[in-house]
Amino acid sequence: MPQLKLKEYSSLIQLRDPYTPSSFYLSEKEELVNELVGTLLKEKDELKKLDIPRAYADKRNLLRGLLNRREPHPLDSKFLQKLNSLLQTESKEKGVVEGEQLETVSDVVPDPPFTHSDQFILWQGDITQLKADAIVNAANKYMLGCFQPLHACIDNAIHSAAGPQLREDCERIMLMQKELEETGGAKITRGYNLPAEFVLHTVGPIVPKGTQLTEEQKEELASCYRSCLELANEMEEIKTIAFCAISTGVFGFPKPEAASIAVRTVDEWLTTHPNSFERIIFNVFSNEDYNQYLKIFQS
Repeated sequence: MPQLKLKEYSSLIQLRDPYTPSSFYLSEKEELVNELVGTLLKEKDELKKLDIPRAYADKRNLLRGLLNRREPHPLDSKFLQKLNSLLQTESKEKGVVEGEQLETVSDVVPDPPFTHSDQFILWQGDITQLKADAIVNAANKYMLGCFQPLHACIDNAIHSAAGPQLREDCERIMLMQKELEETGGAKITRGYNLPAEFVLHTVGPIVPKGTQLTEEQKEELASCYRSCLELANEMEEIKTIAFCAISTGVFGFPKPEAASIAVRTVDEWLTTHPNSFERIIFNVFSNEDYNQYLKIFQS
């Protein structure tokens, strides 16, 4: 079966129905975390032997880890309501960054060489804090999120902040597709408890350590950016997109080449699709990544 198109799975995951986040914010989180952890520990016999740690931070990490490793099947509605309240409270505490209020590359770099620099934003920070119409997740071919508890990848971070509904939507898509997601393709879901309304999931190329970067891998990475832009362009609600640095983490794509491909591919796409988007945010997390992109914009 070929890769699914948006029109084939949109209704399956209620993509067009706005998600209403919890309006109940918690002043005391520990009791709720204890309850949520206790519920998850009862799901499997081997989990019942685990002890709940005393420190709140350790309890919260246990909750995240249990959700990270949990297979995608529906949770009780009351459990979800409580978890969503926790995630919304944490989002509020971390702070929401308004993407539309960030300075553009044209504001901070003299004479940038790209046609659409007045639409580009380079921002360093946690993508799960970013309020944009859509953010991009660097997924793997299974498209179900990272199952390794507390793993420091963006796939884990996005799924952990969004909540388990995100994994459930991804599973519905993959069950319908009946084959793994191709490298360079993209799918879209709602963002649930994230500040972003939507999440674009794309599978970047893997560059094994010690191997030479190939032209095919470069084209696959460029395809990730084009696929996300083309998919988002089918959604009239999306005018701002935040791209992570696709494939540059555990997938091993060299960062200088990845930054150049990202910016040049998006700039070229916007030239052939005028008035499609208002802002494109290139989100980076480390100083190294920020400097790589800055060099591209200053070249």
